[in-house]
Amino acid sequence: MARKAAPKKKPATKGKALSVKAKTKTTKTKAKTKVMPALVPAPLGAESAAVLDRLWGVVMSRRDADPATSHSARLLSRGTAKVAQKFGEEAVECLIEAVAGNRSALIAESADVLYHLLVIWVNAGIRADEVWAELARREGISGVAEKASRVQKLAISLGMRTRKIP
Repeated sequence: MARKAAPKKKPATKGKALSVKAKTKTTKTKAKTKVMPALVPAPLGAESAAVLDRLWGVVMSRRDADPATSHSARLLSRGTAKVAQKFGEEAVECLIEAVAGNRSALIAESADVLYHLLVIWVNAGIRADEVWAELARREGISGVAEKASRVQKLAISLGMRTRKIP
């Protein structure tokens, strides 16, 4: 009886995202290889995150534009309170669509929220790469642990001897 050949294993993709269908990913360390569950599906396209950087650049370039010809310039000319109010309105609209289960409207409102968030950053003098760096810093940290560390730092800065805030 002929022996069947073992199925070929696909090589691990070093530094690349996994496909949406992937159930696990392999990471190599100096000492060993371990299999970890895939937590995040691969982006649909390389453009996914880059569009936010480009949009931030457009909003930045419109700071000094004519408010009559640029929506971003119009928002920024109205001041921080109006920029924040508009972001809040868009966030509420996004939440309404999420609760209603209206997928296409949720996608559209999510785009509005992201745009208005970028306008807030430009208004506050925050660069997009500063936010990306903070997200990268938090990557791989449990959300529970990250929040606990913020509470602890706040308590210490307030001179409290406890980690709990009254």
